[in-house]
Amino acid sequence: MRQPGDWMQNPTDDRILEVLDSGLELGPAAIAHNIDRTRSWVSQRLSALVDHGLAAQTAPGYYEITEDGRRYLTGDIDANHLDN
Repeated sequence: MRQPGDWMQNPTDDRILEVLDSGLELGPAAIAHNIDRTRSWVSQRLSALVDHGLAAQTAPGYYEITEDGRRYLTGDIDANHLDN
């Protein structure tokens, strides 16, 4: 079972990580389109996910999931214990 951090905005953060778990490097606009959120909201949430180590910026405007992000999705990591 996933253990979201108090800092997380769910279900949006989970959905962002699930899209990134596809193995693709994606930008906020593509993610937003796929989860029915605005690009600006996804950008804000990506910043928080990067700050906590669940996602990483690979190039300007592109993101991928990290190993900790995958571990969070499988329920192997408690997001409350991640440093920002």
